Amino acid sequence: MNILIRVLPILMLTFFIGCAAQQGSVASTPSAARSGDGALTITKPAQASDVRGPVEVCLDIKGYTVEPAKNGVNEGKGHHHLLIDTPVPSDLSQPVAKDANHVHMGDGSTCKTLNLAPGVHTIRGLFAKGNHVPYNPPITDAIVVVVK
Repeated sequence: MNILIRVLPILMLTFFIGCAAQQGSVASTPSAARSGDGALTITKPAQASDVRGPVEVCLDIKGYTVEPAKNGVNEGKGHHHLLIDTPVPSDLSQPVAKDANHVHMGDGSTCKTLNLAPGVHTIRGLFAKGNHVPYNPPITDAIVVVVK
């Protein structure tokens, strides 16, 4: 019984990570997750980590310049969005929604503090132009964390 109590959380986390990777989003594939010369990486927190809230999420991008949305649409430049427990939008020609599951970082920041409920969460970074329209193919990265 003691072993079951120790193994069960690991099995559940593995299951949720597998489900998150199978969401059916185009960005689930490695080639779509890293577009062109740019690569978006969530640097904090680590994949599959146990965290306590509030959760600081930090992103890094290679090959693109992060700038505030107010600078407008400039090729090779843009800002980050955090998608919480939701896939990359299916219509990449439209601006990213703005709600509790779609957090805009239009000020040009690279870190954002999130208040997430306890449980398993998928956090996805998505890079977009100044008008909040994602690049196509999407520049994205995702992690799964367990908030205690």
